[in-house]
Amino acid sequence: MKKLILLLTILPFLGFSQIKKELDHSAYNEWRSVEKQLVSNDGTHIAYTLKPNGYGNESLMLHQFDGTLVLEHDRSYSPSFTNNSQFLLFKVSPDFDELRDLKRKKTKEKDLPGDTLAIYNIASGSIEKISGLKSYKVPKEWDNYVVYLYEPAPDTTKKKEKKRSKKNGYDLVVKNLNDNSDFTFSYVLDFEIAEEGAALALTTTGNDSTIAAGVYRFDFDDKIFKPIYRSKGEYSQLAWDKKGNQLSFISDTDTTKALKRDYHLHYYKTEWDSSKTIAKNETLDNLIVNNDFKPNFSESGKRLFFEVKEFPVLQDTSLLDEEIVNVEVWNYQDQRLFTHQENEKKDDLKFGYLNYYDVESNKQIKLGGPDYSRVIVSDEGDGNTALAMSDYNYRKLITWEGYTLNDLYRINLSTGEKTKVADGVRGFVQLSPKGKYGYWYNNSDSSWFTYSFSDDQVRQITTNREVPFFNEIHDTPSDPWPYGLMSWTENDERVLIYDRYDIWELDPSGKVAGKRITPNGRAEKLTYRYVKLDKEERFIKKNQKLLLSGFYETDKREALFSFTYGKNKPTKLISGDFQYSSFAKARDSKNLIFTQENFQTFPDILATEVSFGSIKKVSDINPQQKEYKWGTIELVNWTSLDGQKMEGMLVKPEGFDPSKKYPMIVNFYEKSSNGLNRHREPYPGRSTITYSFYASRGYLIFNPNVNYKTGYPGEDAYNCVIPGVTSLIEKGFVDEDNVGVQGHSWGGYQIAHLINETNIFKCAESGAPVVNMISAYGGIRWGSGLSRMFQYERTQSRIGGSLWEYPLRYIENSPIFFVDKVQTPVLIMHNDEDGAVPWYQGIEYFGALRRLGKPAWLLNYRGEPHWPVKVQNRIDFNIRMAQFFDYYLKGAPMPKWMRDGVPATELGINQGYELLEGE
Repeated sequence: MKKLILLLTILPFLGFSQIKKELDHSAYNEWRSVEKQLVSNDGTHIAYTLKPNGYGNESLMLHQFDGTLVLEHDRSYSPSFTNNSQFLLFKVSPDFDELRDLKRKKTKEKDLPGDTLAIYNIASGSIEKISGLKSYKVPKEWDNYVVYLYEPAPDTTKKKEKKRSKKNGYDLVVKNLNDNSDFTFSYVLDFEIAEEGAALALTTTGNDSTIAAGVYRFDFDDKIFKPIYRSKGEYSQLAWDKKGNQLSFISDTDTTKALKRDYHLHYYKTEWDSSKTIAKNETLDNLIVNNDFKPNFSESGKRLFFEVKEFPVLQDTSLLDEEIVNVEVWNYQDQRLFTHQENEKKDDLKFGYLNYYDVESNKQIKLGGPDYSRVIVSDEGDGNTALAMSDYNYRKLITWEGYTLNDLYRINLSTGEKTKVADGVRGFVQLSPKGKYGYWYNNSDSSWFTYSFSDDQVRQITTNREVPFFNEIHDTPSDPWPYGLMSWTENDERVLIYDRYDIWELDPSGKVAGKRITPNGRAEKLTYRYVKLDKEERFIKKNQKLLLSGFYETDKREALFSFTYGKNKPTKLISGDFQYSSFAKARDSKNLIFTQENFQTFPDILATEVSFGSIKKVSDINPQQKEYKWGTIELVNWTSLDGQKMEGMLVKPEGFDPSKKYPMIVNFYEKSSNGLNRHREPYPGRSTITYSFYASRGYLIFNPNVNYKTGYPGEDAYNCVIPGVTSLIEKGFVDEDNVGVQGHSWGGYQIAHLINETNIFKCAESGAPVVNMISAYGGIRWGSGLSRMFQYERTQSRIGGSLWEYPLRYIENSPIFFVDKVQTPVLIMHNDEDGAVPWYQGIEYFGALRRLGKPAWLLNYRGEPHWPVKVQNRIDFNIRMAQFFDYYLKGAPMPKWMRDGVPATELGINQGYELLEGE
């Protein structure tokens, strides 16, 4: 025993490290992810929230900018700094376990504990808590106040007091954070604060005695609540102008149950005693104010934008249920399929026509209309130009093309008169910041276009002669998308547009030739992109310092560059085998935070300033990672069967020994290799394996890219994936008898195709696969109500034409017709509320395999969509998938559910996880 103790004592000094653990499913609760991170306006403090990847409480962390921990608060989320950076406010939730215990006791939802508001004074370190919180708001650009809605404890001495509830309202408190004074108004349903000026408005149901129902504002000078409009009724859509001098809201003061409502739009100035009505039914030519649209003021406050809409078609309430005919009438001339209409029914009922009210002239102008799907006004609503889009004549296209077109109209903002300027524009039309130009990328022409208001001309500003501005590696039988638009320059002088690698400066008037403003990224295969640190920035100025990210396409490294627009070449700030993301800059200082990550490195929060001269690590969110076996990741290359150079990712277990043989799981979805440096923490994924989890347990993971041609996607997958697998087997470290494959949706389809063609895989997990393109072709994507036709013809399925044009392609690419060739055991996961891939596809596949006596299992998470969303279901899926692969690839015991299933009588009771030794 003494020798053993001595040996254990000296082992660390002999270079033996602590034995690391393998990851298991309990790690989901141990690992935490960053939910929200922000930096105070003055740049002195950083706050973020952490959420367990499995079950448990969120927590809030507050650091000084140098990384010093100031506050750690359990059960907390939704943080906000005050404008002056003196206070941090956040919500405190009930304890996760205590809440579950109450739910087990069948506690009614209304009796469950709610959130608490926490107010932390950063200078003093004191914290105040207010229970019963419903919501809170912190002014964006003014100080000293927080406004919150809460439910106070009932006053048992006032037995006849009106009950506080969601219907009657709760107490609103205006709290001065400097002197701790507060002001309360009862039975408040809704409230709104202005962005820049100290202004607060609220709606109340009143207290039936001293306070009448209506709309009130809080006067911050006199510290009193002043009425704006008083009457019983319903009030909604409170909207201040930016300065807090003007308010708009919508009222419905008809207290009867009439189905035809009369909404009034109100306008109010803070110097007035009450509001005035500026729109109502009798003034709107058989239209009504759209109560589903929140009015909004232009940046200057000179215009108030609102919507009107058609009277809804009302049901005859005198009819009995047995008298109502519920029949769907599908008409071939309908612009949208009935299912598409059904899916957009709520939006259709809310759809309105944009108007604006000129607050100085008291004039109203109608901008929108029934034929116009979208209207945009320039210069944050203050501009002299506007555009309207109409897809009315093109809506059928979405059924078989997957998109619609738009006719484009310019609008006279004085009269609302519209003049057509372009037909059949494909692309998302926008306005330049000052409104001199409309602009869009037209997929059909693979080019950028501008429309000039000054000379009423449409111009093509990219020709793709020097470089292509469209996606060069686009591989579906549809028109390619662009790489994107970076920004406009001051006064709409130039527009900055991306190609695959570089940033180009283009003249929107078409008079001056475009020029590349970054070094030759194409020569280095280095992609430059702008990192926008000011989220409210509208344009780029000359000599403005910019932060650019750089992605090296060859080895997947990233870099950050400083770049002065119009002056010099980019200066490299930092670079490495990382991904850089989650940038957030302090509004009033040069301080910023960001993250860097790779396979081994969790994206902890890093603090620096805009020159990136000194970088400090602020957080250490998952220090337990060092206790576990992890692994490494690398790029691998091979040649496809049709001679293409291919690349993919290979994950190796920690302590990888090339002289040993390892089981391997192949997991892929189109192209993934650009994500080489993405961190992959233990997480109960909804559709794919977790790389760190399987690597920790001794698996290799291979993720190959797939290159596609039109017509034969299944064959393309075979040509790319299988030689990649065999190239790794030839290296000698892959156990060729224990190779599995896993994928979901499009990946699930390709796996179903591959195991018809090869027996190289010992087992397969195929999630939500389309196995019968013929039966799926004319079906509906229930998530959108759209026909599936365009998907097979033009997009991901890549068939290239209709079922009657290429019937053999649909058969040859449908695994169901060749399922008798399958020799590979298959685990299928397909849920009954899948809105993307028809659930019956999974059933067809399972039914065919079952009839043929092939080993197959189908997991259906009831009520779940394309993948399991609920945490318990995601964890269950990961447990079963790991047991499945362990059984086939590592010789682990079979779980009971694989041998015996889970009978319907035991659904939700027994899971069958037990391992059957000797089976």
